[in-house]
Amino acid sequence: MAPPAEVLAARGLSKAFPGVRALDGVSLSLREGEVRALIGENGAGKSTLIKLLTGVYRPDAGEITFRGDPVRFTTPLEAQHAGISTIYQEVNLIPLMSVARNLFLGREPRNRFGLLDFGRMHREAEETLRTYGVRVDVRQPLRALGVGAQQMVALARAVSVDARVVIMDEPTSSLEPREVETLFGVIRRLREHGIAVVYVSHRLDELYAVCETVTVLRDGRLVHQGDLAGFDRLSLVSAMLGRELGEVRRDGTTKFSGRHSAADERPVLEAGTLSVPHKLHGVSLAIRPGEVVGLGGLLGSGRTETAKAIAGALPPQSGGVTVAGTPLRTGSTPAAIRAGISLLPEDRKTEGIVPGLSVRENIALAALPRLSRFGLVSEARIDDIVDTFMRRLRIKASDPHQKVGELSGGNQQKVLLARWLAMNPKVLLLDEPTRGIDVGAKAEVQKLIDELAEDGLGVLLISSDLEELIEGSDRVVVLKDGAVIGELTGDDVTEDRLMRTIATASAGEAKAHD
Repeated sequence: MAPPAEVLAARGLSKAFPGVRALDGVSLSLREGEVRALIGENGAGKSTLIKLLTGVYRPDAGEITFRGDPVRFTTPLEAQHAGISTIYQEVNLIPLMSVARNLFLGREPRNRFGLLDFGRMHREAEETLRTYGVRVDVRQPLRALGVGAQQMVALARAVSVDARVVIMDEPTSSLEPREVETLFGVIRRLREHGIAVVYVSHRLDELYAVCETVTVLRDGRLVHQGDLAGFDRLSLVSAMLGRELGEVRRDGTTKFSGRHSAADERPVLEAGTLSVPHKLHGVSLAIRPGEVVGLGGLLGSGRTETAKAIAGALPPQSGGVTVAGTPLRTGSTPAAIRAGISLLPEDRKTEGIVPGLSVRENIALAALPRLSRFGLVSEARIDDIVDTFMRRLRIKASDPHQKVGELSGGNQQKVLLARWLAMNPKVLLLDEPTRGIDVGAKAEVQKLIDELAEDGLGVLLISSDLEELIEGSDRVVVLKDGAVIGELTGDDVTEDRLMRTIATASAGEAKAHD
């Protein structure tokens, strides 16, 4: 039996930007039905390689072939029409359009008069999404769905355009476990139909679950390529980081140092019985100076909503927040910021960074009112703050004036952290602070959280990475369906206890409905 034909290949691809060589002579070969992992730290060149393959960028050197023919795509749409679809980590659809219109955008079914056939489009959209475990009203705007459901819509769209290659960039970053299993089932079906998949993820368990081969990039260069089965996890991490295996074994998987000592018994932040219709039901928690409190729970449990309610971005119907003993006017983000509360949002692209502005402008954005006098902003003070935090957080950029949209995901996250640390907050609310960033950048952020807690900052940590949540938190408040179902302290702060708490609550709820 003949081996599967090569469907996509890159040979000697190079790409440079001002002050940065993003890709240096990288080659990759993908065969029909192959599922290949593409991994590396942030800044390793993964995003640049994907953008070269899909027509976002043009290579400075090298060649791309698709189904045996040399190609030079000039737009992503051209690549999509040829048969290469991409699913991005941040949902790349139109929030105000209906779910059905997003699914069929550019290929809407029409009737014999050439008009849009909405009835057929809605039926086919419902049928398509049902196979992905999504049962929603396809007539409603896409933005009405949760991030996980939006990601499944993006996946369904990418697969349904007659693709021969599907590139998935951190596809599970917003999905709950049930949706992840659905995604894996889709990938297996794609493989059976001879459709190749490039799978980008920092979650090693996922790579070993669905990928056959692996390509590892570091600093824009290819450092390893081959079968994944014969490459153990420590070797994989070692190749990504450029560190010796012994060093990886010694340092472990997170950079948290252990439990923190809260310096003051009096809480720096107290949230009492916060309630938001259909979202939160009497959530209460307290954070002391120098303490990291984790919020545990499944996707949709109310973790993000709790952080937003505390930060004033989600006005509660009842309940209150106090900072250092002073009541806070709820539902007001400016009041929360003035009181010393800073929120690092889950979706850094739409709720955090301003991609078109420079690193300097993004860092200084929140602090501008504090840095101005009589309406005039001190450029020297801005430069001092930006230089300080670029050094402290080790932000990699050609200079402070580089656009933040050109940075890797990990460095974008550091820019956001720098923005809020420049406000000298009392409490830092971190919603998925290491989501979608590489092992190296993740370790730096985890180490920074430790340092902030040691400096006396109160930290609320939300993370879907159980290991990160457990190792980084002094206490864990567990949520389900917008309500507190338990709190773990001391030796009970373990993955097993957290999962048991969630499972026990779910079992009790199921029994109550019998």
